[in-house]
Amino acid sequence: MLEVNKRKKQLYIRGAVGIIATALLVVFGISKIQKKKADTTEGLMYIEQAAAADVSSIEKKIQEIERTEEDEKGERNYKAIFENAVIMGDSITEGFEEYDILNASSVVAKIGVSVLDLDDQIETVEKLNPQIIFLSYGMNDILTTNGNTNLFVERYEKLLEELKKKVPNARVFINSIFPVQDKVVEEKPEYKALSKYNARLEKLCDKYQLTFIDNTSLVSENDYEPDGIHLKASFYPYWLDHMAEVSALW
Repeated sequence: MLEVNKRKKQLYIRGAVGIIATALLVVFGISKIQKKKADTTEGLMYIEQAAAADVSSIEKKIQEIERTEEDEKGERNYKAIFENAVIMGDSITEGFEEYDILNASSVVAKIGVSVLDLDDQIETVEKLNPQIIFLSYGMNDILTTNGNTNLFVERYEKLLEELKKKVPNARVFINSIFPVQDKVVEEKPEYKALSKYNARLEKLCDKYQLTFIDNTSLVSENDYEPDGIHLKASFYPYWLDHMAEVSALW
């Protein structure tokens, strides 16, 4: 889910790119009138390529500007904001506690964990009895299921059913699996299927009428640790902002 302001900015940028393209078309049109035999094929190809490339690069710029604006607003008290919430996940989720961004009671995570082995985590969450649960699994499951998205969804459904029994009053949100850098995909080809896993998660949310939190465009190349999978401490506040926005925590 994208924030309303971000979507508006993207629409404005796309409009601007369209205006530029139109202006260039007019120029080439005038040139054609003046020189009937002029070949505008090269110019038209340039316009199409520029329009496609510019939108992508400008969207990245939008993210950088928004992050700068958020930094200028001052540091938020995330421990207080997420006081009645729990984020369940793997080693990436552990970063919230490791970097002292959230209280330990708001983070239930374990290195290398997959949705197949969550009995301990579910038991912990049951005791905490939070109002909101954010799930962030899948990075390890891509490897353990070896591209079998049906098996992944089957296991994820069991997790949802268990949470429904143990903490029936909690609102549940599902985070998408973060993308990995290209070098990781080269080393572990299983990650080529990452987008398919996210697509299945989104459909699962539709089935259970849950909110899917799409983090795909949230992370940039500069946010990764050297391993190309884990994220730097500076990234976590932006992830929390996204979750808080989607779940109406503020």
